[in-house]
Amino acid sequence: TELVVDENFDEVNLVGLMGLNRLKKISRRHKRQLNDRIRNFEVVQDGEDYVPATAEQTEQMRAAAGAAAPVADSSSSVGKAVADPLKIIIAGAPASGKGTQCEIIKDKYGLVHLSTGDMLRAAVADQTEVGKLAKEFMDSGKLVPDDVIIGVDRLDQSDCQKSGWLLDGFPRTPAQADALAAAGVSADCFLFLNVPDDVLVERVVGRRTDPVTGKIYHMTFSPPDDEEVLARLEQRSDDTEEKVKVRLEQFHANVDAVKGSYTDISVDIDGTASPADVSKAVDAAIKAKAP
Repeated sequence: TELVVDENFDEVNLVGLMGLNRLKKISRRHKRQLNDRIRNFEVVQDGEDYVPATAEQTEQMRAAAGAAAPVADSSSSVGKAVADPLKIIIAGAPASGKGTQCEIIKDKYGLVHLSTGDMLRAAVADQTEVGKLAKEFMDSGKLVPDDVIIGVDRLDQSDCQKSGWLLDGFPRTPAQADALAAAGVSADCFLFLNVPDDVLVERVVGRRTDPVTGKIYHMTFSPPDDEEVLARLEQRSDDTEEKVKVRLEQFHANVDAVKGSYTDISVDIDGTASPADVSKAVDAAIKAKAP
């Protein structure tokens, strides 16, 4: 019997053989490696494919782009023609002030700000396979499971590749952190806003929203001056002490394990300070971990 080897895998069901998520991880890793080689002028396009560039072609492309020769990195034997964009993960419990700091970081460093919800909504809008699956959970009011979230490839899109990214509250479980690592996604800095639970509960329980303007007030720290506004303020149904304690339990159940995946780049920041002081600490942490 003659053994026929299908070198192109044309007749092989790779999804069934390896699993969809694993194939997507391999594809994303390959795409990132190719993008790195393109940025470093190591390949040239040949029709629809890329082939290794000769030394002369590399020099010509580098000269045309006005790029410096690659500089050796102490953590890698491969030089880089252009600086890698900044990549940051920020974590914190509900009401830790994460949203405020994300806005400051995004504006200061020009990063693409992404939360789990942002990535899922983008996948749904693009009608990807993962997006269609996520929509089923979202439409039914259920939490989107890890194996679906992990399939989102938002970080591979051009704006993230060019400008860098700020992951807001993601990864939030060990499985998500492991999946990012398996896909070759690494961050420069992991910021953790540390706030005691009793302070978090006070922050959440006192929050009120103006249904007309959408502005958020706090009955202790920043109440409205206008009596009319005060009278129409509403409290979110999940901003009760009982419910916030449940959310905090869920948060604490995962955060230590997630932090453990980023020990070398993790920085704890006192989230009880004023927003301005927290921002200064955040800026110092970023400069220390990604100078």
